[in-house]
Amino acid sequence: MTFDAIGIAGTALTVHRKWLDAVSDNLANVNTVRASADEAFRARYVIATEGEGTSGVYVSGAAYGDAAGRLVYEPDHPLADAEGYVRYPDIDMSAQMGQLITAQRGYQANAAVVDRARETYLAALQIGRS
Repeated sequence: MTFDAIGIAGTALTVHRKWLDAVSDNLANVNTVRASADEAFRARYVIATEGEGTSGVYVSGAAYGDAAGRLVYEPDHPLADAEGYVRYPDIDMSAQMGQLITAQRGYQANAAVVDRARETYLAALQIGRS
């Protein structure tokens, strides 16, 4: 049972780490400017799927945001088109911050499960030595 807990929590740690990576990429590119004729930076969203039985959870893929982004009037920007528009990604920073907090707390919770399961296993080994 202890090894199952470590394995399951380990798969969740991987999912949360990949989720944190995606959110940090999205936040880092929230102000990435492109020419209006180009695609905007596309936010990445992790898709998690439960495994068979008690095998844990896994990243099954990624979904991407809209490449159209949003056009912003900035006539002085070097990438502005003839009408003065540039393209920004359509990323909601507050939603990304909420996801960041959720993913971080999930990671912390699963790390605590791994620590407690390891402590339980070590305690069982000590009992066996007595």
